[in-house]
Order: sequence, then C-alpha cells, then structure tokens
Amino acid sequence: MEPFDTSTPAVVFKLDPNVLHHGGLGVIRSLGRRGVPVFAVHEDTLAPAAHSRYVRGRWLWSPDPEDVEAIQYGLAEVAQRLRRPAVLIPTDDAAAIFLAEHGDPLRPWFRFAQPPAELPRQLAGKYSMYQVCRRLGVPCPEAALVRTWGEALEFAGRVGFPLVAKLAAPWRARPGGVRSTSIVDDVDELAELGRRCVEDGAGELMLQEYIPGGEEYDWFFHGYCDGESVCRPAFTGVKERSYPAHVGLTSFGRCAENEEVRREATALLARLSFRGIVDLDFRWDDRDGRYKLLDFNPRLGAQFRLFQDSAGVDVALASYLDLTGQRVEAGEQPVGRRFLVENYDPIAAVRYWRDGDLGWRSWWRSVRGADETAWFARDDLLPFALMWLWMVCRAVTRPWRRRTRHPDLAAPEYLPGRAGVWNGASGRLERLFQGGV
Repeated sequence: MEPFDTSTPAVVFKLDPNVLHHGGLGVIRSLGRRGVPVFAVHEDTLAPAAHSRYVRGRWLWSPDPEDVEAIQYGLAEVAQRLRRPAVLIPTDDAAAIFLAEHGDPLRPWFRFAQPPAELPRQLAGKYSMYQVCRRLGVPCPEAALVRTWGEALEFAGRVGFPLVAKLAAPWRARPGGVRSTSIVDDVDELAELGRRCVEDGAGELMLQEYIPGGEEYDWFFHGYCDGESVCRPAFTGVKERSYPAHVGLTSFGRCAENEEVRREATALLARLSFRGIVDLDFRWDDRDGRYKLLDFNPRLGAQFRLFQDSAGVDVALASYLDLTGQRVEAGEQPVGRRFLVENYDPIAAVRYWRDGDLGWRSWWRSVRGADETAWFARDDLLPFALMWLWMVCRAVTRPWRRRTRHPDLAAPEYLPGRAGVWNGASGRLERLFQGGV
C-alpha cells in the first residue's frame, strides 16, 4: 500500500483481565510494522503482548470496569504521558461500552469511533441483542432470559435439547468461572449450570435455540464502519474450529466469499448507524434456509488478522487511517487465507476428534497450511514464548488460579522497558525519569 502518515500514536485499550488476548497483539503488530508508535494497556508485567518488539510503551493497569471515574482518570494520565492526541482502539466489550457511554470527556486527547452511546451495550448483551434483532426483523435463534428453574424448563421443553447457554452480560464474566457460552445437552447439565451460575455470581443467563449444522455452517463478518456507517473494508470467513468446540472463539478460520452474509451485515450496520470496528457471528439454518445472527461484538474480533486485503488493509489499520483523516484504500479480500490460534486449536481438535468431526491427518494438514498465526511471528518471537509459559503455568495452577488484577494501582503504571517507570499508583503523576516519548 502507499505510504501514509504514522505520526499519531495508537493505544490498545482493554478492560478484560485476559492476559492471553491475542487480538491486542494483532493490533500491535499490524500498526507497529507500518511505523505507527503503538502503546498498550496490560494487566500483568509478563503479558505476552506487552513484550512485542512493536510496543513503544506499555501501562500496567487493571481497573474495575465499573469504576468510571478511575478509568477516565487513568486514561487522562496516559494522555498526559503521550503529550499528543492518540487513536484509541478498544479490543473487548467492556472497553467499547465504556468509550461509547463515558468517553466524551476523553475526546480532547483521544480519537475513537463514536457509535450511538447506548448501542455497544445493547449489542454486546446477549439477550438485548436478541431483542434488537426481533425489533428489526433480523433472523436469529429463539432465546429467553431465564431467572427461575421453571422458566428454564419451559424454554427447554419448547425448543428441545441441546441448548446454547450464554451469560447475558459476558463482559462481566469472572476468569476461571462459568464460561460465557456453553452447550447444554440435557436437564442434568442445565441444573448443574444453573447451580454454578448462582455460586459464581455470574449474573443473568440466556438460553438460546441450538441450530444444527456441519462444516461451513459457521460464518463471521469483520468490518470497519466510518462516520457515515459505510463499511469499508468488509470481510467474510468460515469458522472451521472453535475453542471451546462448537461454541467458543475461532481457533482456526478461513477467509471465504459470502455475498449474502456481507450484504445482510452491512445493511444491519447501516440501519443501526454503527460506527467503528465490528465482529459478527452467523450460522446457516437448513430448516428455513437463512443465516441467523448469533453474536454481535461491537469491537475488534480476536481473529481479525485473518483478513488483510490486497491493499494491505485490515480493520485495525482502516480504523487508524479513518480516525486520523486519511484515505482507506479499497482492496479485495484474501480468499483462502487461513488463521490459527496455536494455544487453543490443539485442545479444540481433541473434542472435534472425539465427536468424529476431525481426523488427525486433516487437522495436521490444516495447521501446516495456516497463513497467519495468533502468536508466532518470525520477526516477533518473545510473545510466542511467553504465551506457552502462561499456558503451562495455567495448566499447573488451574485449581488455585485467581483473577489477574492489580487493585493497588489506582492509575496506570507506565513500563517502557529499560527507559524507566511511570508510576501512577499514588493517584497522581510522579515523574521518575527524564526524557519524553
């Protein structure tokens, strides 16, 4: 692609304390390789993405997502450290919701997409998204928000097992607790899930109709909508495997043309006046011959690096270019390109093999044919090594694992590698070294 102005920094912003979030690393590499100064917020000093060679600086910070004032104050400290406007890219639901609802005071310092304030919460919420779909006539599976055992049994009796169970507000899920999405095969599993939700304080539970299917039934759409809600670029792909199997994040995906999914997605985004990066999940339903919307993520999808068009543009770069007032070049999507998440796909493959949906030879051929991986990159090896260190530690310490958080940090602590430390733990800015960004 043609050279562009890279003088504006970019900040990767997330509130979910998931140290193995590979989407943020994808943003760091995508923009950093093109010369953009990239900074990031991380919850642990050993977060793999924090040690990418393309990170110009990082903040150690894991605030309470519900503490609006603390987050606004912390981002103001980040802005003061940068000393110039920066593009802010949210990579999880909580961050996208926060910016939509409480981001206005930050606009003097940061540039970020401006969807209608109430929209990200409505779309990220599983049952509220279902309500939006019903209101607009968008095809989606049947669903119900269940608050009692009787309501759960009534829905199960009406649509039948298996069911898909989702936390209504997945951004509030506690790490190590109830999964945000799971498949329930019978009444006993439903009762066990309900018990765990109560014990874990997981919040409201939504039950969703399960749509049967097979290969090439699960599709996703990634795009970037500008200030006029025009979606450019707009990509479609197939979710070939997921973790957890059949219901989780994409562990192996393939770029493929699907004009019907693209048309339905872009039309919906225009009706909603959506602006920013988006990740949608669809599933083909043989029973009525329609694609049903399963999930609407009003932010960057972790597997977005599957898509980089012939102009060299992905959704992160499109966002950066648009928010800095530069032209987004139009290109063709890379049909056939494959994306692998190395730490999750082998685990998912075991379940697919047990279900008779995958052979070991076909799995190995698919892994060898991956064009892009979530963690491994020849020019940026340390995140890959740290990822496996975390995976080993999680396997060993799983019974005792707790949420990764630094509640003593009332504001971000800046860690620019060997240059020094920016310590905001006292609640005020304290300069501990000389020199600028």
